[in-house]
Amino acid sequence: MTKEAFRLTSPSGVELDLPVRSGTVGPDVIDVGKLYKEQRVFTYDPGFVSTGSCESDITYIDGEEGILMYRGYPVEQLAAHSSFIEVSYLLLHGELPTAAELEKFDHTIRTHTMLNEGMLNFFKGFRYDAHPMAMLSAVVGSMSAYYHSEMDASNPDHRDIFAHRILAKMPTIAAAAYKLTSGQPFMYPQNDLNYCENLLQMLFSVPAEPYEIDPIAAEALDLLFILHADHEQNCSTSTVRMAGSSGANPYSAIAAGVSALWGPAHGGANEAVLNMLNEIGDKSQIKKYVAKAKDKVDPFRLMGFGHRVYKNFDPRATIIREMCHKVLAQLGRDDTPMFDLALELEQMALKDDYFVEKKLYPNVDFYSGIIYRALGIPTSMFTVMFAIGRSVGWTAHWREMIADPSTRIARPRQLYTGPPQRDYIAIEKR
Repeated sequence: MTKEAFRLTSPSGVELDLPVRSGTVGPDVIDVGKLYKEQRVFTYDPGFVSTGSCESDITYIDGEEGILMYRGYPVEQLAAHSSFIEVSYLLLHGELPTAAELEKFDHTIRTHTMLNEGMLNFFKGFRYDAHPMAMLSAVVGSMSAYYHSEMDASNPDHRDIFAHRILAKMPTIAAAAYKLTSGQPFMYPQNDLNYCENLLQMLFSVPAEPYEIDPIAAEALDLLFILHADHEQNCSTSTVRMAGSSGANPYSAIAAGVSALWGPAHGGANEAVLNMLNEIGDKSQIKKYVAKAKDKVDPFRLMGFGHRVYKNFDPRATIIREMCHKVLAQLGRDDTPMFDLALELEQMALKDDYFVEKKLYPNVDFYSGIIYRALGIPTSMFTVMFAIGRSVGWTAHWREMIADPSTRIARPRQLYTGPPQRDYIAIEKR
């Protein structure tokens, strides 16, 4: 919806009316699409923190109020009543499924989890100590070489097939990467298991003995995947959209998103939390490190506190906190000292005036890393687990972008600060 125009006075003194558009909820946006054409000026917004890059009806975030909604449904309700597969259907199709639709969708995902044997051979080319995210990015990108006959982005059926394949095969690829690094044989998926049970089976079972799936572990993973399923126009999602806007095949676009997620400032934050806890060591050192975090001169930072978007409590952290305590109570095992340290740090930060005033509350990364550790998932796999959950959000945004007739290839502009035009000087005269 377009509102009354926003009047802007250009550097040359010319007044220009810019359209103001409104979404369903959230702040209005000023449409600057014609600004350069009419006034020969660009907007300057490093990091795009004040720029709306697209129109989307998938996810809404209000950082001030701590609100996160998928397709209008509060994430708290979905976490309490839904499942990751149902949430995936919602993100991909816009509405919650009927019982029959959910059963069909779940069956499709279960029966597309196997990888082409050639893809499994691909893993043999990696070093035994390759990072799982490097393998995930490479193998996802390679899917275009195996499924090239259904990559016509203009074909809605092909878009559905792609979405199902990505969602179904991401856990299989992730588990294969883990098995390579652990030196264990690859385990094939089992269609009688649900999404998270199947992932646990592929990660931790071995041919030599039976494996019993812990229902708490499967429940915790399902919740984590729901909370990580989408988060609006974050770095990796924007990367998927930008790569896809060129017409690149969708597997390449998702592989680009995986690579963006690998950055420590994005998907690697939960790994940084565990590294921080290892550095603190034990509960007797907490006060010392909290003081270091308050010291502006000291480079030490408390990882897993505060958020780029949320200026209040991260709503995902509120949900996951209860699951974290549930998992620790039943699956803490030998890591109890680290978990006790994390819980003590959590309580101190929640009560400390410095953190309360600055609203540096524990975020989803603080709790997710602890849960993954309790489930026996190694630190190197944390971002891979994040990618599994986020893959459906990436796919939903790619589908939305491709189907939007107004989509154009992404092409940001810049403020050039290099030398002005100058003449070439022959090398003997320099």
